[in-house]
Amino acid sequence: MASQKDIKDRISSVKNIRKITRAMEMVAAARLRRAEQRIEELRPYADALRRMTRRASEGAESLPDIPLLKERENVQTVGLLLVTGDRGLAGGFNSQIIRAGNRRCRELEEEGKDVKWYASGKKGVSSLNFRGRDVTGFEGFTDRPAFSDAREIGDQLTADYVDGVVDRVEVIYNHYVSTMTQEVSHETLLPLQQADVLGDDDESDEDGSRQSGDGSGEGSDEGANIDQSRSLWIYEPSAEEILERLVPDYVQISIFRALLESTASEHGARMTAMRSASENAAELIDDLTLEANRQRQADITQEIMEVVAGAEGLR
Repeated sequence: MASQKDIKDRISSVKNIRKITRAMEMVAAARLRRAEQRIEELRPYADALRRMTRRASEGAESLPDIPLLKERENVQTVGLLLVTGDRGLAGGFNSQIIRAGNRRCRELEEEGKDVKWYASGKKGVSSLNFRGRDVTGFEGFTDRPAFSDAREIGDQLTADYVDGVVDRVEVIYNHYVSTMTQEVSHETLLPLQQADVLGDDDESDEDGSRQSGDGSGEGSDEGANIDQSRSLWIYEPSAEEILERLVPDYVQISIFRALLESTASEHGARMTAMRSASENAAELIDDLTLEANRQRQADITQEIMEVVAGAEGLR
């Protein structure tokens, strides 16, 4: 059984750890509020850019000759971008992204495709390197990413796509829902025909320019709706030129949004993990205090018995 001194040392050590976890929880909470504000400010802009890109693609008579809009007939190499953090102590925040990336890698390899790895955050880079993966890493900004960081990642991905290094680019990141909930999101980034911006037709614009069918299945109604949608917008310069300018911006803003969502998710996960650690430390201190009291009582009883035995021996 441990001595009273050993137990007191453990109690002191746990109290010091609880001070650290409480401080980290408060720091994460403060950073989370700022991250939430940045997401709230970016989401309307990202959604507006998405609608503008969709409208320009619908208004164009033909899609311009943009490499990022060209689908590859034979997809052989898929680029996977894992968005992780630079630091740990955030529960399962980093591990669930890495597991999702490895799971997606196995699926692609079963389909006979190769995988090229990209990762933002030291945790993702180090984990992939440990597993022997050849990874292109981006580090040092996950606590507060800037748009320049997203531009750097976007330039690398688009350059590899245009040069034929990869035939498709997918991104896996934590989508921020709430402090307690972060969902793993898996999206196709390139080519844009397979991304949500050009491939999803179930959303309607706020101004009603996108008309939904009545379910009759008549092709003439759908054509009329498309013509009506085009007639509501006049493009100067042409829709093709506007689309050519919007496509690179859409790629970069999509990456920036993933970075901000991941940052907020990281702070939320860390705050939750540190709160849980502080609560566990408090329970451990109570248990150790009870054990110390029991040990003290046992020592007192032992001393009394020794005194009584000594007195009996003197008789």
